[in-house]
Amino acid sequence: MPNATPHFVWYEAALPDAEAGRAFYSDVVGWSSSNAGAPDRPYYVFTAGASPIGGLMPLSDEMRAMGVPPCWTGYVGVPDVDAYAARVVDAGGSVRRPPDDIPGIGRFAVVADPHGAAFILFHGTGDMGPRPEPGAPGTVGWNELMAGELDSAWAFYQSVFGWTPDQAVPMGELGTYQTFFTGGPFAEGGMMTTFPKEQGTYWKFYFNVPALDAAIARLTAGGGKVVHGPMQVPGGRWMVQALDPQGALFALLSQTR
Repeated sequence: MPNATPHFVWYEAALPDAEAGRAFYSDVVGWSSSNAGAPDRPYYVFTAGASPIGGLMPLSDEMRAMGVPPCWTGYVGVPDVDAYAARVVDAGGSVRRPPDDIPGIGRFAVVADPHGAAFILFHGTGDMGPRPEPGAPGTVGWNELMAGELDSAWAFYQSVFGWTPDQAVPMGELGTYQTFFTGGPFAEGGMMTTFPKEQGTYWKFYFNVPALDAAIARLTAGGGKVVHGPMQVPGGRWMVQALDPQGALFALLSQTR
């Protein structure tokens, strides 16, 4: 693994209508896509330039039965899925799907932090390659956790993955926003205690686009809905949080409006 510190290496959407989702995100974010799945079960791979970024699959009956809504989920690359699944449990998290193999692809486990935010541990059979250039269109520009409680959530991820703190930004009545490094030269995410009006805890992912207003126009024209923003964030970038037409939460990030 090019970077020894576990970090997000893949992003995956699960939606009721995979083909409609492929068309929506390809248009809004500017990804290319290809179908790498079986004839009866598509799996679309999204690519930014020459870099595979993530995938999209149909929301399965098993996932529906477990109450999983349309969503995006992040994969954290680790050297040993079984060992890290045990570390998750030792740190107070849980294993929702035990380690298993994807033939020809790698090994994975679905896990959650102590407050229930889900993510996937992954180790590929091949080299995942270098990280894409930071800020490049179509890449993921920020990984954000809405935590059940910031201090204990941060302690969990620091203990399990060795992530290191960057800035602790005061947010007034909302508490502190803790940014963090995952082994790279720049902070790649942040976490905070979830807003009082919200329910549940979750990871949210920000996709880089060249110009925010144009992307918002594509988003709304395609049936998506803005739920927060646009607004400028520390560092000068602009962001908007949105729901896709099938109800999955995502965000867009840009250097310019």
